[in-house]
Amino acid sequence: MLNRVILIGRLTRDPELRYTPSGVATAAFTIAIDRPFTNGGAREVDFLPIVTWRQTAEATANYLKKGKLCAVEGRIQIRNYENNEGRRVYVTEVVADSVRFLERKESSNAQGDSNASYGEYGGYSGGTHPNPNDDYPF
Repeated sequence: MLNRVILIGRLTRDPELRYTPSGVATAAFTIAIDRPFTNGGAREVDFLPIVTWRQTAEATANYLKKGKLCAVEGRIQIRNYENNEGRRVYVTEVVADSVRFLERKESSNAQGDSNASYGEYGGYSGGTHPNPNDDYPF
């Protein structure tokens, strides 16, 4: 059996970083992905919820912002809970193992000096630490 997904899209809002009661970091965000076809001239978009954990969650929350392009690799998960009205609610989301930042970090320099931006590609895969020889932070 296989449950793997790779997605590329733009963040619809800044990631929301939280910590579990035991101190484990988790971040949630949504990415917008254009469908490869149009419906009457208008392009349709899917909005997919993404959840990251631990170091990947902290890096995502610190370096990704609304509108940024990223690649997500992970698995699809369906969970359920009972809401305040006693109804069962089902949630489908992507639990990301790896998030890649696919755009340069914008320069704070008003003149747009390209030397002030970071490497073209960056990212963080859970379970390993960034290579100190790479042009980090992301």
